[in-house]
Amino acid sequence: MNWQQLFSSNRYGKEGEPASTHHAGRTEYQRDFDRIIFSSAFRRLQNKTQVVPLPESDYVRNRLTHSLETSCVGRSLGRIVGQRLDEKYEGLFTELGITPEDFGSVVAAACLAHDLGNPPFGHAGEDIISEYFSLHNGTQFIQGLPEAQQQDLKNFEGNAAGFRILTYTFPSQSMHTGGLRLTYTTLATFTKYPKASLPVINTTENASEKKYGFFQAQKNDFKTIAKGLNLKQVGDDTTYQWKRHPLAFLVEAADDICYHIIDIEDAAKMKIVSFVEVESFLTGIFPVENEDKRIYDGIHDEGERIGYLRSKVINRLIYEVIDLFIREEENVLNGTFDISLTKHIPSGEKLASIKKFSVDRVYKSRQNLEIEAAGYEVITGLLDVFITALLDNKSRYGQKMIELLPKQYLDKDGRPFDNPYLNILNVAAFISGMTDTYAINLYRTIKGLSLTSY
Repeated sequence: MNWQQLFSSNRYGKEGEPASTHHAGRTEYQRDFDRIIFSSAFRRLQNKTQVVPLPESDYVRNRLTHSLETSCVGRSLGRIVGQRLDEKYEGLFTELGITPEDFGSVVAAACLAHDLGNPPFGHAGEDIISEYFSLHNGTQFIQGLPEAQQQDLKNFEGNAAGFRILTYTFPSQSMHTGGLRLTYTTLATFTKYPKASLPVINTTENASEKKYGFFQAQKNDFKTIAKGLNLKQVGDDTTYQWKRHPLAFLVEAADDICYHIIDIEDAAKMKIVSFVEVESFLTGIFPVENEDKRIYDGIHDEGERIGYLRSKVINRLIYEVIDLFIREEENVLNGTFDISLTKHIPSGEKLASIKKFSVDRVYKSRQNLEIEAAGYEVITGLLDVFITALLDNKSRYGQKMIELLPKQYLDKDGRPFDNPYLNILNVAAFISGMTDTYAINLYRTIKGLSLTSY
């Protein structure tokens, strides 16, 4: 792989159309960022769980604020990496028309979109959908589907759902295709797992193979993007697997930095963990010394103290990630480096300790477990109702449920598609796109537990 081909302003869904010429002062990658931030899928993140489901405190992050913060970290990572590479290659990037700001814009845009496909109730939502199709009522619906299509549903992946949001236009919505019509570069950078759901590689140490990044319905979409950027293919055309776009490693690092550090800050605010515990973890990465100690000792509020440490820790982690990426750049380009950057920086072991602490004390806190348990009832109940309606819509009740579906999930005539896999995937995507509260309210309504008064 080479940087000249890895940066492309070609837009997915606009192949063959002339390039726009009336956007002076806005690069194509900045336009990608704007398209994502103005999308309805991005707005819905404001009511999706990050750490604590359905928090009562306005302070606690949701998926939207997490995505914005991750995007800020990603922009710094990308821009500084771009500067370092331009120095390394003695101005080659300038000659190619690629700027450090382009690196930053691409990573920022991909970070902004990285959680668009996450279902309600946090990562538990993915598990709920997966178990529904592999262990519960959903097994009857996917019998007879090809194995790869079954795997999409039995191992439902929010990253693939996000790629679908970015690249797919429902036929009932528009004659134009390509979803948000982002550049090939931003879409490839977004795709941390550039492979289909099969084969499952349980024993892999490669970061890009631990999950999958696109459904069977979108495998040829990603193939077009991969070939357009000359991504390194793994195997032959039957495997639908490629090496990551190098900037995807920075997206992953930005996300890792933010959820490792910021989740425990939120947990302290919610009194799930103590200030002393969080302070100990953060000062383990950034020891407070010299002038920093004078400043820190002058801060009296515990929340402000954690905020100060958080900013210092994130800054340190950013430069540790950048140093490692630059050292490994050649291996990243030839596809032999395929590990998460944050696992191999100097602070990697300390981050791993924070992650274990978060799993044991934060994500498994009683209030989280109670709401996630309710999420099982909500998500499986919605899947039951809408999939049954689409696959067997002869009953009056089924027809009413179809009328409750947004029209884009139906064909142009408002009927289910002829393809069972597409109908099931559309229901899963519909529910995956819901906010936490909308999923709960819709479930209550269709189950007769509460009725909306007008």
